[in-house]
Amino acid sequence: MLWLKILVAAAVVAAGTAGGYFAANKYRARKKFYVQLCNFNERYLNELNYARKPLAAFLKEHEYTGDFAKSLKSFAEKRDAKISYSYLTQEERAECADYFGMLGKGDSFSQKSFFTSKKAGLEEKRASSEKEAKSRGALYLKLGVLAGLAAVILIL
Repeated sequence: MLWLKILVAAAVVAAGTAGGYFAANKYRARKKFYVQLCNFNERYLNELNYARKPLAAFLKEHEYTGDFAKSLKSFAEKRDAKISYSYLTQEERAECADYFGMLGKGDSFSQKSFFTSKKAGLEEKRASSEKEAKSRGALYLKLGVLAGLAAVILIL
């Protein structure tokens, strides 16, 4: 009978921990999105300064993952990136839509100035999203463990 109680307790704590991990997913997804957007911006600025390949060829050069890859694929196919991720605020969605809307528009000088002006803001958002993902991710994980332990105490 004791082994059954231990097994149930371990399962409840594991379920609480998993719940905490999944609750922090939006912070990890936001961090991943901004890290990839910053990397893309840096590569695009380098492309504008040096190689100046066609936009379609540039978009196929690097592999991206997650929601950023979906946005980039949508832009490459339709020249319109629908940004509707729940972890981004309405203002951030509009900024990302404007960002993708400027890709390949105008001459290289105007694009360089636009994407250079976006660089500092993107770096700031990347840094804040990394910090938030680290702190909130750990917090939610600990809360999940504590919720599991509290449930074990209440059950047993």
